[in-house]
Amino acid sequence: MRFFKRYFITGLLIWIPLVITIWVIALLFNTLESVVPAFLSSQSLFGVGIPGFQLLLVLLVVFVSGLLGANFIGRTLVDRWEQLLGRIPLVRSIYNSVKQVSDTVLSPNGQAFREAVLVQYPRHGSWTIAFLTGAPSGEVAEKLAGDYVSVYVPTTPNPTSGFFLMMPRSDVQYLEMSVDAALKYIVSMGVVAPPAKLLDEPDGPYGPGDGGHSLASDESSPGAVSGPEAAGQARQP
Repeated sequence: MRFFKRYFITGLLIWIPLVITIWVIALLFNTLESVVPAFLSSQSLFGVGIPGFQLLLVLLVVFVSGLLGANFIGRTLVDRWEQLLGRIPLVRSIYNSVKQVSDTVLSPNGQAFREAVLVQYPRHGSWTIAFLTGAPSGEVAEKLAGDYVSVYVPTTPNPTSGFFLMMPRSDVQYLEMSVDAALKYIVSMGVVAPPAKLLDEPDGPYGPGDGGHSLASDESSPGAVSGPEAAGQARQP
């Protein structure tokens, strides 16, 4: 029974990530295809079903929209469109919120998560991984006395939800791990730990110019002095 359990679990570890990956891709594929109206499907346009046609059409529309929005005329049209949406009460709230988040996350000039950090949350002595998102500004910064930073504390296993905190910079411990490694650590609920940092020592562990110097090589070299004799020579004037 133990033999069966061992290899069955090994098989699950192989198949579960693959099945979930395929499921997510299929869900994304079907969602994008469902956006395209039926009259723009390949069956309606060409009389034949072409797999992935709707997906390619969505990608083409997104690309052309970005191409037009990059010039003055396209930017003007987008601004007019946003002004129109801003006059609709319910749509305005949803659209502005989504736009601010998407501009922060997807903007090539911005960086949503700058660094992975450690903070004490939800109580003192309990640590969690968070992401540095910036610093308070405007009226908020005026009300806070001292040097504060803005951090996002994600939840697990879904890091898209979480808590926004403003904390003193002195209470934040900066990590050397990358943002991607920290996200994997959070999503896996701490199971997939980031690899320990390997110290690069091109000049050897004893500093520049060491060239791989070691105690063993000293002891094996002619005229090497070690132990009590070395200590005695060190005390001589």
